[in-house]
Amino acid sequence: MSSPVKLAVVYYSSTGTVARIASELGEAATKAGAEVRVLKVTELAPAEAIASNEAWAAHAAASADVPVATPEDIEWADAVIFGTPTRFGNVAAQLKQFLDQLGGLWASGRLADKVYSGFVGTSTQHGGQESTLLALYNSVHHFGGVLVAPGYTDPAKFADGNPYGTSHVDAQGANPVDDATVNAARVQAERVVRFAAAIKSA
Repeated sequence: MSSPVKLAVVYYSSTGTVARIASELGEAATKAGAEVRVLKVTELAPAEAIASNEAWAAHAAASADVPVATPEDIEWADAVIFGTPTRFGNVAAQLKQFLDQLGGLWASGRLADKVYSGFVGTSTQHGGQESTLLALYNSVHHFGGVLVAPGYTDPAKFADGNPYGTSHVDAQGANPVDDATVNAARVQAERVVRFAAAIKSA
């Protein structure tokens, strides 16, 4: 019997929306038979900035025990799902710094041939979800990775409406993660695990 797919869900979340989606992805992937690590990246913002936003401070405290991702986690994984809030239509600096730390693995070819995918959260509708995921996926192409986006491969994807990856509009906390987003995350996680298993067994 082949060994299970090893999946790392690596994310940055300031107020908790992206963290919640990461948790849903991890749970769905576990149910699909994967060995999963759900990991946050290092916070870069100064303590004063975090303290000035009640939701940010609350999430920082609540997620204090979540393990911090390292390059070794990416080397361990057969598949990686990256998550980020959008920042002016782009990847958050915290996740981008983590990606920038992977140069050694890239140079030695140890990022290639893994499955990658992404997910995103925004405060507003049309707030850069697609452009953020497309920007994230530039790194995947440089890695030599196999990009597995969810596409419109399941009716659940027509509810969240984003073929590039799971996405959610939280409206500054007014719209908590809902069933549409949870179902989209399930579809994405199952698809990533399925493709990673096929590549792993090839």
